[in-house]
Amino acid sequence: MNGRLYTRYEIVRTFRNRRFFVLSLGFPLILYFVIAGSQAGDKDFSGTGVSAALFYMAGLVSFGTMSSMISTGARIAGERQAGWTRQLRITPLTSGSYFRAKVLTAYAMAGLTIASLYIAGAILGVSLPAGQWLEMTGLILVGLLPFAALGIAMGHLLNVDSIGPAMGGLVGLLALVGGTWFPVAHGFLHDLGQCLPSYWLARAGHLGTGAAPWGATGWLIIAGWTVVLTALAGWAYRRDTNRV
Repeated sequence: MNGRLYTRYEIVRTFRNRRFFVLSLGFPLILYFVIAGSQAGDKDFSGTGVSAALFYMAGLVSFGTMSSMISTGARIAGERQAGWTRQLRITPLTSGSYFRAKVLTAYAMAGLTIASLYIAGAILGVSLPAGQWLEMTGLILVGLLPFAALGIAMGHLLNVDSIGPAMGGLVGLLALVGGTWFPVAHGFLHDLGQCLPSYWLARAGHLGTGAAPWGATGWLIIAGWTVVLTALAGWAYRRDTNRV
């Protein structure tokens, strides 16, 4: 099995898993319409100067895409339990092709999440210049890099029984600290959040609300976490595949 064939197989298999697909894509959408829909008339959410529809679209884009990237771990854990990962060892598939397929599949899911939430935002009256949509989307895609590595690492470190609660708790905590649900402008959460990639991912989503693009600190935090988590994912993969 070559890398291109395996990548195609991964994407098709993921999109055919209706339960996983609906839960991953549908949950952020339901949250958005439940939370933002009830506040659609609020044009100055919490004194931010932007509408509730725009604020929650920006926040839930970061939450939904982060969930999409980390959910790769659930699929990997299932593959390990079924013995599929062991079978891959006897194929010509390289480690690089394996990681590339997992990352591209995660980005495909994240891309659909972004598109669906943008459409939902437009339905609730969100309107931004084309350049702002593009800038926001580009920075979000960069901010997702460490979460791609984190999902792979978790999939190779945790089993099927434990990865669900671990993913749910971690994504919820990172979203809270990152400012998905309410503005985090000062205090302990703000100081802690600036050290985590979720804060900068949320900041990328909030470009649409008038937030400034990342400075040097943001780029360094994202790059640093990407390197660390990629190393962790590589170690977890080798540890897992070297077992008898």
